[in-house]
Amino acid sequence: MTDRNALAADPLGEALHFLRMSGTFYCRSELTAPWALALPAADGCLCFHVVTAGRCWLEVDGVADQLLQPGDLALVPHGEGHRLVSEHGVPAPRLDELRHEQVSERYAILRHGGGGAATSLVCGAVRFDHPAAHHLVGLLPRLIHVEASMSPQSEWIQSTMRFMAAEARELRPGGETIITRLADILVIQAIRSWIERDPAAQTGWLGALRDKHLGPAMSLIHRDSARSWTVASLATAVGMSRSAFAARFTDLVGEPAMHYVTRWRMHVALTWLKEDDAGLGELASRLGYESEAAFSRAFKRYIGVAPGAVRRNGATTNGERAAPGPAVSRGAEYDAVGVAAGPTKANGATIGGHRKAGR
Repeated sequence: MTDRNALAADPLGEALHFLRMSGTFYCRSELTAPWALALPAADGCLCFHVVTAGRCWLEVDGVADQLLQPGDLALVPHGEGHRLVSEHGVPAPRLDELRHEQVSERYAILRHGGGGAATSLVCGAVRFDHPAAHHLVGLLPRLIHVEASMSPQSEWIQSTMRFMAAEARELRPGGETIITRLADILVIQAIRSWIERDPAAQTGWLGALRDKHLGPAMSLIHRDSARSWTVASLATAVGMSRSAFAARFTDLVGEPAMHYVTRWRMHVALTWLKEDDAGLGELASRLGYESEAAFSRAFKRYIGVAPGAVRRNGATTNGERAAPGPAVSRGAEYDAVGVAAGPTKANGATIGGHRKAGR
């Protein structure tokens, strides 16, 4: 029997822990009215914008326009193209068509506008690698806006943003690392703010993580995906009967528990295939499969392509989307300042096919 003391006290917090960013690119923008910027779609990326001075409008097609004031933080989680403008109606050139100062591989400074009122932004385009992160980001609405004046944590958020702005202006040695870590904090805080206030976050996978029985069971699956879990062993671990656990899991999560276990293993495998040089046989063993063939069959059934194809060429999935969010262009990927960042790569898939909140 699983030691009940080993069960996660905060399964949702554990899921947030997996929101570690990678493939990041940051831009400090110094803008003067009138100005407008069109950010191209960036498949599999979450974009964030921090207003450090001035004001602007954030426009995402099909979503109410948001006025961003100093200290406000906005996320566009699903890689959709969007616009930042000083006023509505100003023509918006694509960012990749504007000149910028390339400070380093992952950092640029953009200066643009007509010479009027000034606005300063720190923007970023980031990716996530862990399957829990993919799934959580896939459930987010198309736009999250954290108003500085409305946030209970406004003081420390403002301090964090000021620190980020100072690092962005000076970019001293180690500045990129500091900006990356601060961005982690701000993005996670924005997501946590949405989870706390939006009813859509109280249902489905997120609701299950908050459930006093299902949350610990899901944490066990996430922590030890190679274990030979059964419905009975999971139910016993969290103090429920087998039948009650099975029914509640399917009702809240949207799929049977053992489907979830296998699907989770496959997305862990997808991450390993792109990051780990171990052979398929070793990966199969790590995930509890007795043979490479059994692992390969399960992987292709759930992901849509053979694991060897992912290992050879980073093939995207057929059966499931390789990254959360709407379909966008899959040509050259552009970061937050329109700098070509190389070919788009599969970045994991969402789990369970749940409808995204706010879509």
